[in-house]
Amino acid sequence: MGMTIGAVLFPGFELLDLFGPLEMFGMLEDAPDIKMIAASSAPVASRQGPRSVIDKTFDEAPAFDLLIVPGGPGTRAEVDNPRLIDWLAKASDATELVTTVCTGSALLARTGRLDGVAATSNKAAFAWVKEQGPKVDWRPEARWVEDGKYMTSSGVSAGMDMALAAIERLYGAAKAERIATRTEYDWKRDAAWDPFARIYGLV
Repeated sequence: MGMTIGAVLFPGFELLDLFGPLEMFGMLEDAPDIKMIAASSAPVASRQGPRSVIDKTFDEAPAFDLLIVPGGPGTRAEVDNPRLIDWLAKASDATELVTTVCTGSALLARTGRLDGVAATSNKAAFAWVKEQGPKVDWRPEARWVEDGKYMTSSGVSAGMDMALAAIERLYGAAKAERIATRTEYDWKRDAAWDPFARIYGLV
């Protein structure tokens, strides 16, 4: 049986942050069981408008092998949402691998679980994200960062590179390479590749 993945949704999440990585994970031959998780069972609107159907509410969600937390403008409100932050803290403790894309790392930082952990985020929003977790070891120049059970990525498309790195970590390089080829994706294999850090004046 494949791994179980919990995808955390909230109003204003970024479509590619979530569905880019899920495309990669979903290409595994041993298909993962992917569940969309949110505070209520009502469909959740993305930043771009399309709504996603919810499989489980926070109260109903089981433990997962992997969590993915997207970013998007909705994180600006959700960092002050105790229900989401409390659930994310508990779910992260029970999950083997916790991943974030873009400003999703701000939500995880608010749980305190990234304190002392190396992490990164969207470079355009980097200053704001750092404010959400002053004890986090924020890395301004990184496509993604791995530190123990936590994998955090830079903005939007970087989540797909991180997802392939997670697949490589869990299943080996051959499977990750095969998925990159099947999706015709130019995988940035170097976690330190980050021209956007310079564009936004972070280095």
